Amino acid sequence: MENKNIRYYKQLDSTNTKISELARDGAEHGTVVVAECQTAGKGRRGRIWESPVGDSIYMSVLLRPTFETDKAPMLTLVMAYSVADALRKRGFSDVQIKWPNDLVISGKKLCGILTEMQLNGSEIDHVVVGVGVNVNTSAFSEELVDKATSLFLECGKLMEKDAIITDILERFMEMYERFVKAGDLKFLQEDYNAILVNKNREVCILETGNEYTAYALGVNEKGELLVRLEDGTIKQVYAGEVSVRGVYGYI
Repeated sequence: MENKNIRYYKQLDSTNTKISELARDGAEHGTVVVAECQTAGKGRRGRIWESPVGDSIYMSVLLRPTFETDKAPMLTLVMAYSVADALRKRGFSDVQIKWPNDLVISGKKLCGILTEMQLNGSEIDHVVVGVGVNVNTSAFSEELVDKATSLFLECGKLMEKDAIITDILERFMEMYERFVKAGDLKFLQEDYNAILVNKNREVCILETGNEYTAYALGVNEKGELLVRLEDGTIKQVYAGEVSVRGVYGYI
């Protein structure tokens, strides 16, 4: 894959960490870091993303947006849709999005996304969007075997990682430009909700100091998850863990 803005590494602690270092050294918008493996891959809420050598995609994209800080979290949804769309066009028609930052297939996790923002005063200095896709993984640890899957396990064929990276990046940069122009996710809302595994399902929402169940209706133009509470009230969920019945072992 020829691209002067893509930097390959055999091993990194984390592609998000590396690209943040490059950002501080002046790396330009659109720079991409790809690693064959990570020794301390990042997941949400401080979790570690398992990153064995050679099997999967571990990459991060550097963005230098000029929009307001409250729009940055929407980039997770833009990337999630971009990856899902790229994979669905490759024949994985059952890939769905689990709001806000995972992709699932067969009820198991296929991809995780982590967006991190660095401020310069009150303005955005840069945003990093990290992506981990289980591509050719043939087996998972005992802890993950019932919760995770890979493209290989789903189709029985080894996949060309570089080609998938190209597809994802091309789709993401196209969607990113549309997002910047639109200023919100209204242009993407219908298509996103069409493949949202949370939608029309009972969900368990875990916020800081508060856990409750609700019925998910889909996302709004700000990327918030709309849920209907037991008393009929509609609430916008901005962040937090959201478990979906039948996905990742939530019964």
